[in-house]
Amino acid sequence: MKLITPHIITEGGTKYKLGTLKGNEILYDFDQILIYLEAKGKLLFGAHFKIHKSDRAIIYKLCNYQIRDWATCKKLDIDLRKGILLSGPVGCGKTSLMKLIRHITPHYTPYDVIPTRNITFAFNHIGYRIIKQYGDHSFYCFDDLGIEPIGRHFGKDCNVLGEVLLSRHELFLKYRLKTHGTTNLNAHELEDRYGSRVRSRMRELFNLVAFDNGSRDKRS
Repeated sequence: MKLITPHIITEGGTKYKLGTLKGNEILYDFDQILIYLEAKGKLLFGAHFKIHKSDRAIIYKLCNYQIRDWATCKKLDIDLRKGILLSGPVGCGKTSLMKLIRHITPHYTPYDVIPTRNITFAFNHIGYRIIKQYGDHSFYCFDDLGIEPIGRHFGKDCNVLGEVLLSRHELFLKYRLKTHGTTNLNAHELEDRYGSRVRSRMRELFNLVAFDNGSRDKRS
């Protein structure tokens, strides 16, 4: 069902106006989006959640990507045809942001955030069907790429997420189907984990959005 007012989101009886509606176009207000994101974050993750000033530049990129602001994304060197790979140190808030950002566009089909270790554990149990399952036409964000264990089914090892990413790349080429991800690893570490072939495909699949290496652990 098409939302009549997709720029106004109600949470817990409170209305949050993220911008103004002009014809079929929403003119978003970043400051209003931040107010909503902090409120939604508290509902999702607890009262301790807050938007840190140091993260505003990252959030600005993610928001403009999510609302599909072509002009701003071009200035930010973000290709809207690709997915997002959000990288950064442990605990900087990557997973929370990817779970949160999707809520500002309730009129778009959301992506599911799936821990990569869960995919590997499922492969160990049911085998290669799991690779086919995630190589479908659904939207996914693969959380913590590169730290999942090697899969093993009936004594045979498999780099499960590497195979899944190859399948997602084929879908990207054929249908422009987007895939997102988060990772603690840098480009060299990802190549060591998945190999040069998958790393090359990842460059085509993803826009890299990165926290500073010095970003603090917000869970501490």
